[in-house]
Parts: sequence; structure tokens; C-alpha cells
Amino acid sequence: MVKLSVIVPFYNVQQYAPDTLRSLRANARDDFEFILVDDCSRDETPDILERAARELPGAVHLRHEKNGGLATARNTGLDAARGEYLTFLDGDDWLAPGYFEQLLASIEELGCDFVRTDHVQCTARARTVHRVPHGRRGVVMNPREVILPADRSTSVDYAYAWAGIYHRRLADAGLLHFTDGLRTAEDRPWIWRLHREAESFAAVGLLGVFYRRGVASSLTQIGDVRQLDFIKAFDQVVRETAADRDAEKLLPKAVRTYCAIISHHLGSIERFEPSVARKLKSMSAAALKRMPQGVLDEALDSMDLQRATRLRRLRRRPVSAEVAA
Repeated sequence: MVKLSVIVPFYNVQQYAPDTLRSLRANARDDFEFILVDDCSRDETPDILERAARELPGAVHLRHEKNGGLATARNTGLDAARGEYLTFLDGDDWLAPGYFEQLLASIEELGCDFVRTDHVQCTARARTVHRVPHGRRGVVMNPREVILPADRSTSVDYAYAWAGIYHRRLADAGLLHFTDGLRTAEDRPWIWRLHREAESFAAVGLLGVFYRRGVASSLTQIGDVRQLDFIKAFDQVVRETAADRDAEKLLPKAVRTYCAIISHHLGSIERFEPSVARKLKSMSAAALKRMPQGVLDEALDSMDLQRATRLRRLRRRPVSAEVAA
């Protein structure tokens, strides 16, 4: 029986994939499988993965004939996974030796649906530890109960899918799949759904994932139209939260977070191509008009003056019927 399935999408990461694969080898165990999903790479990544399929214990090599994005690649891996537990890694990140064994031991000891972990962010030569924004460590709790407060960062804002481990029962319940086709912010609807619908989770102070930040090919560094998928992602968060039994309590958090992300993108709008910057403004204005307006009023009143002013100005912007839809 496979104990742990590790789902690793790759797309045009020939420079980094060897480090990722070496770190998987340093985490191999007879009952672990590594599902390597090539999302139709156009560089040397396919050749690297073909070699890994022969040399890496537990490797399962899958390839997309058409690029579908990170969410779709992860779903391909989830559909193929056989493990009792599941986790993720991105194709340009890496792990400490023996990390997965410790991660697996933590969730087996706690007996919960999922566990969230800290990680190390790597930007060039700098290393920074990022903690799950949840103070109680090693304590099993209901994830729904830690979504709030609305005005502080909580574990629902720590959206990295690879910073944790998940029991198969979550996949069987339909909670681990991502929204197909989302090119960015794919973790946001996913982490919100986990917190609303899973029954138990815990945060642990385990470091072992090294997240490579500032990769030139990463969508977080590219100011093209794919970045605007954050609007689709947060529209989904707000829509699904509005249908929740605790919508009145939870919607202020969803709306306020959405507003903060819009403001963040507007604050660095110069990194977008001019046509995309114009589209960002019009799509964001339309998004503000789609939000529950009373909840939006409260969210803007609770934000700092600079962000609130920026968003109120955008809210007054006329939008076409096409963009509004």
C-alpha cells in the first residue's frame, strides 16, 4: 500500500528541477510515490523528468499534451494518487532530507484531516522563515473556527498547498481538487473550502519546504493577463462563502481579503503590461460592484486610509456590461 503520494507539477523549470528531484530522492521511502506531472514544458524539463522516472524510487511520470496551468496539473496528480496521505511540491522548490517522514509522523500522531506547516522562503541568497499564522501548535482544532477574525491574518490566508499534508478522506470528499484552469491564486478557493468543510486540522512547527521566490518564469513575477485570474479565484471564494451556513460571520473576512489583494495589485500596477493594467482596473471595478455592498462598505471602513481611498475611487469607476459579467 502507498502511504504517501507527493504531487509535483513541472513547467519549464529545467534550471531548478534537478534540485527538486534530488530532494525527493533524499525523501524516498518504499511506500512513498512521487507523481511528476509535466505540464507540457517546452524546455529541457521533459528530458529531466524522463530520466527521473527511471532513477527516482517511487516516481510516476505523467505528461500533459497541452499546458493547463498549475491547478490542472495538480488535479492530474490527484487523480493518479494512490496514497493514504497526500501532499504537494512545486517543481522549482525543494525539501530538507527526511522531511516527508517527519510530516507523515505528525499527521499520524495527531489523527486529523490535515496538518499545516511553516516553510522557508528563498529569494536569491536570502532565507526567511514564514510561519503558519495560527498560534496553537500541535493542537487539533476545527478549521472553520480559525478563519476569523476578519482584520487579522489567519491560517486561511496561508494558502500554500505544499505547506501541509492531507488525509485521503479529503480527496474522497472532493475537497482537495483545484479549480481547473486557474492560472494564479488557485490555492485561495482551495484553502477556504478546506477550512469550511474539513472537520479537523492542526498547525505544527516543522520546517523542511524551501520555497523559491522570485523565479523569472513564475506567474507572480510576470505581469501578463494570467495574473488576473486572482479575480476568478476570489469571486469563487466570495460566492461559495456566501452560500455557507455561517455566511454572515465569514463573508466580511472573504470580502476584506479580496479588497486587500485588489489594492495590492493596484499598488504595483507598473509591473503589468499597459493593456493588462487597464484590464486590471476595469475588472477590479466590476469585482467591487459584484461584492455584497453592505459587507464591502464595512470592509472599506475597516481598512487604512490609503487602501480604502484607492478602492473607493475604483468603485466609482463605470464598467461595461461585458466586463461586469
